[in-house]
Amino acid sequence: MIVVIQCKDQVGLVSAISGVMAEEKINIVSMREHVDTQNNRFFARLVLQQPANEAALHSKLQAVLPDDAVIHITLQPNKKIVVLVTKEYHCLGDILLRNHFNTLGATVQCVIGNHTTLQDICRRFDVPFHLVSHEQGSKDIFEQFLVNTIQQYEADYLVLAKFMRILSPDFVARYPMRIINIHHSFLPAFIGANPYRQAYERGVKLIGATAHFVTNDLDEGPIITQQIIPVNHSLTAADMVKAGKEIETAVLAKALQLVMDDKVLVFKNKTIVFDV
Repeated sequence: MIVVIQCKDQVGLVSAISGVMAEEKINIVSMREHVDTQNNRFFARLVLQQPANEAALHSKLQAVLPDDAVIHITLQPNKKIVVLVTKEYHCLGDILLRNHFNTLGATVQCVIGNHTTLQDICRRFDVPFHLVSHEQGSKDIFEQFLVNTIQQYEADYLVLAKFMRILSPDFVARYPMRIINIHHSFLPAFIGANPYRQAYERGVKLIGATAHFVTNDLDEGPIITQQIIPVNHSLTAADMVKAGKEIETAVLAKALQLVMDDKVLVFKNKTIVFDV
């Protein structure tokens, strides 16, 4: 069982939380905490040895924590995701392979594509594929078809695995902090389209990728994880794209691992990541 907490900071929080666990005779396997002194905010993630009555534990913790406490308790079920794609295969291929061997930390419910390019690989992994074309009707109609398709499944998160469409604020609002995107740049540099071309023209010596939660601000949602690799003058823009695909795949895989393990807490537009 995992318990994740965030609330206003005050003296005695760790003692109060530990006291509840002792009273309930629940052994704490690990406890990580962080205090944001600037915002007076407390964050904690606990791994408990045995399951407990979720409702009762939530009530007891709420009673000893500040009124604004947000408490999330999970029995570590395998989470469910819906993957959205366009034409690039590298991130989806990695997700499907991990899903096939049960190392993803989640189960892929389906893949939705706005082109048929990746339908065959989904068929090979026996994962349902749905075509929702953006070329028929308005953006509102396109997104309504997306919503209708997603609603056929129980999805904890949506994963944009190189889904090359900008989602509207109304769509994003349906899934607050539940849409994970991989962006092919080390944000905040090179926001938007063609970041590798932008990086090449700027002559950078490092390129990277960023996994983040999607918000209404393009490519500016809370960052989950990032990685970089060195490049030099000998690489063309096409070389940078090829190198970037490898790092995009690794960054998205790492982000999914962290989120599925309940190691990522969001406050304002930042994340606290208990990566151990």
